[in-house]
Amino acid sequence: MAEKCYHCGEDCIETEIHFEGHPFCCEGCKTVYGILKTNDLEGFYKLDEKGGSKTLLHQQNKYAYLDEEEIIEKLIEYKDDEINMVSFYIPKVHCSSCIWLLEKLYKLKAGIKVSTVNFTRKTIRISFDPNEISLKEIVETLHSIGYEPSINLKNLDDDKPKSGIEKSLWYKIGIAGFAFGNIMLAALPEYFATPAQPIDPKFAQLFQYLGMVLAFPVVFYSASDYFSSAYQAIKHRGINIDIPIAIGIATLFLRSLYEVMILHQPGYFDSLAGLVFYLLLGKAYQSKTYSTIAFDRDYKSYFPISVVKLSEGKEYVIPLTHLKKGDRMLIRNDEIIPADSVLISPKASIDSSFITGEERTLGKKSGEKIFAGCKQVGPAIEVEVIKTVNQSELTSLWNDANLIDREHRQNFETITNKISTYFTVIILLIAFGSLLYWLQIDTAIAINVFTAILIVACPCALALAAPISFGQTIRKMGKAKLYFKDTLSVERFGHIDQIVFDKTGTITQAHSSQITYEGAELSDNDLSIIRSGFRNSYHPLSLNLYYHLDSFPKVEISGFNEISGKGIEFSVDGDDFKLGSASFCGFELKDDDSLRTRVFIRKNDDPLGYFSFSNEYRSELKSVVESLSNYQLSVITGDNESEKSKLEYYFGAKTPILFNQSPIDKLNFIKSIQNEDHQVLMIGDGLNDAGALAQSDVGISIAEDTNNFSPACDAVFDASNFNRLPQFIQFAKKSIQTVKVSILISFLYNIIGLSFAIQGLLSPLYSSILMPTSSISVVLISSLMINYHSRKLKS
Repeated sequence: MAEKCYHCGEDCIETEIHFEGHPFCCEGCKTVYGILKTNDLEGFYKLDEKGGSKTLLHQQNKYAYLDEEEIIEKLIEYKDDEINMVSFYIPKVHCSSCIWLLEKLYKLKAGIKVSTVNFTRKTIRISFDPNEISLKEIVETLHSIGYEPSINLKNLDDDKPKSGIEKSLWYKIGIAGFAFGNIMLAALPEYFATPAQPIDPKFAQLFQYLGMVLAFPVVFYSASDYFSSAYQAIKHRGINIDIPIAIGIATLFLRSLYEVMILHQPGYFDSLAGLVFYLLLGKAYQSKTYSTIAFDRDYKSYFPISVVKLSEGKEYVIPLTHLKKGDRMLIRNDEIIPADSVLISPKASIDSSFITGEERTLGKKSGEKIFAGCKQVGPAIEVEVIKTVNQSELTSLWNDANLIDREHRQNFETITNKISTYFTVIILLIAFGSLLYWLQIDTAIAINVFTAILIVACPCALALAAPISFGQTIRKMGKAKLYFKDTLSVERFGHIDQIVFDKTGTITQAHSSQITYEGAELSDNDLSIIRSGFRNSYHPLSLNLYYHLDSFPKVEISGFNEISGKGIEFSVDGDDFKLGSASFCGFELKDDDSLRTRVFIRKNDDPLGYFSFSNEYRSELKSVVESLSNYQLSVITGDNESEKSKLEYYFGAKTPILFNQSPIDKLNFIKSIQNEDHQVLMIGDGLNDAGALAQSDVGISIAEDTNNFSPACDAVFDASNFNRLPQFIQFAKKSIQTVKVSILISFLYNIIGLSFAIQGLLSPLYSSILMPTSSISVVLISSLMINYHSRKLKS
């Protein structure tokens, strides 16, 4: 008996190599073992004794084309002097040990900073230092450990996301359908035969063998995914939903072989082919459904963010979807650049932490490229778009779990996970119990009952209930201008029990404050300088003042710096300006002066005066608060107590209202609520609230007419629909109810189907027909219920 390869687990048939007491099937597997041992990564084999992939030594210079600059430019997603980023599709990723090894590439090669695996998409994103390691060396490293990336140079210029149903699935459906039809055709003479007019035994045997031959490609090709998935689950000591299906198919096939070869009976090859055919149709339907509801299918449907376009010396706010190659944009301090661009301004300070995960600022000069997802830090800059907005890159920034630490969310268990944990185990117990019972009565019935149970209880409908319902909810909310990034966020949204509001720009109108100035007289030049300073910040108060002073021309400023929670500082022609809080600008206030919202002005060493704001609250705020009376509400703001009486009028005296809160204070307040086992919704403006938005169970950023996109939030909410907030929360709760109803229907279907199958009244073929029918029923019911519940969003 051949020994098993220590690395990949395959039989050592052609060659057998021993190294350090372990057998290997080839030099490739031996090489990988040596690499892992040298780099103290032998823990890979403890996670999974046979977790490796068979590895062939690659030909010399196979990846020489990766030294060509043109190819590198097409593959690289982000590039600067110290960090490059690239993503590859790795077909051989199949288990947790693969992830473990691939995310430790930094131990194999110096220069690799971070490698992150997306298991569901089988992709790896690698951050590396181009001064220490080349792209070719990275690919060679991946190949050397058995994970050769799939690089298709023909598709490098294709920005269209790959979605829909794979061609291989259509081929498998075609083979199964062809075999099913022809086996049924060959079986017709036997079906219509009678004792008075029996079929000739020679023809009967011929048709039986024909059916058997046609069944082989059905089992070993069309049904191969079920066997492969079941094998991987068992191999890694787990249980998945394909195990009972694979057992059912194998049982039906072996039983049919026995009947045809030994008993000379027709067997069940027609039922087998029909079973696989209908299973694959259900799988195709499910794949199509998942493809349809995928969030990143079209960013235009979800992102309400806009940009400031510069044209002929004027500024226009346009939707991001209207941005074209060659357009020029104004990017303020802390704003994210949504498309690959070239810097037009003399210089810029670029923060690339949203892409690389590393906190550092890069200096850029006019003419240099800036990648989408980078953030400007400092004065406003002008850039020119060189590549239209790529939806997959932009949404990946929003969804990248590495950008934000959200460990508190890991304990959230979805509805499907709660219910499906023991589903497969229970079904297997029922199937084997019924098999043992019927074996004592009739072997043929026992096989049919066993197979029918495994097929009819397939939880495809259970698996579809949540993604279909929440996917539909995302669409409906998106049409009503609340844009969620994923279905999990929608589910958490339906579980919230506390709501925290920021004040400025959230419950107040961003551009409707009554503004007055008090202090030393300001010249037109001073007002132009002040307006130009505010132009570089997109804090709500800065934007208010920028638009308030729109009659004054802009001037060039230098040394711009914005300090969160305090203000901005800059210089013009040797004069230093500070705009912001009283303490930041060196004002001493009396006790009765501290209770007003003001932006102070300091020029050099002279306090000049201040702009005073009388905030105008959203007209719908009172009704919104009243509609949310069942929730614990809180207000948290960096402003002083000047509008405490107004806030108490809207929210009530018992509502916690916290003033003078820094961004860290806001984050800690959210944590304190969560420590009491509450699910928190935070609504803010996406700037000073970024930490609190990220910490909350659901973070929603209010968007007026500026680019408020931030990876910190779970959703972006168009401010014009603020009055619909209670309806949105209620809709999310109704969506959860819809999921529960769909799951209940799935269980009822399984109970009814099992009751017939256990009694031997349901054949495997009919089971396979009913299985996709249940999935279709769940989809239809979920869609109808979601459409019904969404009607209030239209009113």
